[in-house]
This record gives sequence, C-alpha cells and structure tokens, in this order.
Amino acid sequence: MIIQLEPKLNDSTKTDVLQAIKKIGYKPSPVNTQFGNYVVCIGKKDFDIRAIGSLPGVRDIHYVSDDYQLVSRKWKVERTAIDLGDGVKIGNGAFQIMAGPCSIESEAQVESIVQHLKRCGVRVMRGGVFKPRSSPYSFRGMGLDGLKMFSAVCRANGIKLITEVMELAQIEPMYDYIDVYQVGARNSQNFNLLDELGKVDKPVMIKRGISGTIEELLYSAEYVFSAGNERLMLCERGIRTYERASRNTFDINAIPILRDKTHLPVIVDPSHAIGIREFVAPVALAGVAAGADGIIIEIHETPEEAASDGAQTLNYEESALLFKQIRAILDVQQA
Repeated sequence: MIIQLEPKLNDSTKTDVLQAIKKIGYKPSPVNTQFGNYVVCIGKKDFDIRAIGSLPGVRDIHYVSDDYQLVSRKWKVERTAIDLGDGVKIGNGAFQIMAGPCSIESEAQVESIVQHLKRCGVRVMRGGVFKPRSSPYSFRGMGLDGLKMFSAVCRANGIKLITEVMELAQIEPMYDYIDVYQVGARNSQNFNLLDELGKVDKPVMIKRGISGTIEELLYSAEYVFSAGNERLMLCERGIRTYERASRNTFDINAIPILRDKTHLPVIVDPSHAIGIREFVAPVALAGVAAGADGIIIEIHETPEEAASDGAQTLNYEESALLFKQIRAILDVQQA
C-alpha cells in the first residue's frame, strides 16, 4: 500500500498518520522524493481504507500488490517522464536516442561525434569515462578529467550527457558534469550504490543485470526510488544465456512486460544486447517497435579503431541510417 501525503505537512500530523498505520498492523516506511511525500506500508491485514484515507494530511491511498511498490504501474495514472531540460524529455510519449562511443578517448573524438549527433538531430550523448572491463589490461577510461572535457564539449553544443558511475566515491565528483547517471549491468544489484543515487537529484538509468530477472531490475529501481529519487529509467541490454551465437540474448519480451509492470521509462541497448555490428540495427528497430521509450547505442567514426567494443559499434553512415529508420517507426506508431 502507498499513501501519498499532502506536500506541506507538519510533523505532528505526519506522526498521527504513521501511528494510525501501525494500529492497523502495517509497517510504515516514509519516503520523501523530489516530487512527493509517500508512506510505503507493508502488511496483509484487511482494513477499511477510509480509516486511513480520511485522515488529515493524506492526499491519496493506493493498494499495490507488488512488493516493488513505488515503481509499480498500479498506482500511477500517468507514466513517468524524465525532463533533462532544454526540451529533452524521455518517457510518457517522448522518445529519445542516446548515442556515442563505448569509451571517451580524446577531445577530437568527442567533438567529431557531437557534430555528427547534431547533424542527425540527436540530443543525448553516451560515453564511458570509468569503464568496468572483464580484463584488467583493457582500456578502463579517461576518468574524471576525461569527464570534464566530455561535459564541456557537450555543454557548448547543447547536448545532454549520460555516463556510467561505478562506485560511491564517484557520485559527487561527477554530479556537476553529467545529466544522467548510468548504473551498468555489473552494478545493478550494488545496493549501496543504488541507495546513494537515491539521495541525488539527477536522473538515473539502471541496466538489467548480466543474468538478472525483470523482477530484480524492478527491485533495483525500488532501492533508488525509496531512497528519494523518482527520476529513474530502466534499460534492457540483453542477458547471458546458454546461447553463444551473440554476445547476449536480447529479451524483447522485457519491453512490453516492463511497460506493463512499471510507470518508469524503458530504454533498449541493442549494442550490448547482441554485440555484433551488422545485427545492431534490426535489434534496435525491434526494440523500438516493441514500445521502448528510448534507445542507447554505441557509435564511433571508425569502430575498427575504437578503444573498446568496436565489434558492436556503428559508424556514422550506419548510425545515421538507423536514426532515420527509428523515426520512421515512431511516425507510424504516432499516426
């Protein structure tokens, strides 16, 4: 059960509400976010909803059967939209393309990709500066100095920026230079990291774990929301299965299922989902057709020379064509 409290509520009235919840045998957990004050109530005892709904300070009350209550679709009238500013929105009918290299390599590279994105009408650039790599000998990113350069170029060109955060100590130094924190597949159940991201007022995109279930992804989002941050997106990036023909197995089922279970925007990552350049475009288009709210994709001027993940990265010509195809599908969906 979720109780929405009035935005301006004195401590005495709030205490009365919490005491009333305890009296009916439920455990109350107050949650304060950027946009509202809630109480998540856990319990199974039947009671007259009017006993709580009529209390001073209670704005609304919702029965939610899912254990992941705050991210559940069952209590939200409208789907969540993430506003990045300057007219860039994701979710609730607003679709965004996010594109860029796996790793930020140099200022010249960032300048080149930013200009390509502007020509293609893409408003959000992705790029890693802290890279979790399977091998300790692989390129692991340019770090905070690289992020500052990346941010400066994007800001100067009106481009929003999403990049991965890997540990608690990186959250604060990154804050002024990014628009969206990305939680990678390896960290999707790093609950300490998720808790801390719940305390910042910046959007967070959580990728599904390498072998994670849909339910586990929703619980990860619940951690962030319950800690105070409603500005959340979920990303399907493929999961590890017994299949070896591709890097991962793209779970296209997850897109409509997530849209049914949660009010949060659902993003697809076809680059990691399949990991084979020539198949990235059809997987991307399938994700868009299945109802995704956005797409995050890897591009590079010369993928063969990329510092990481070149095998799944599109070049400029391939990506420009894909962006046109995506918009064609969106036009059909909106007709």
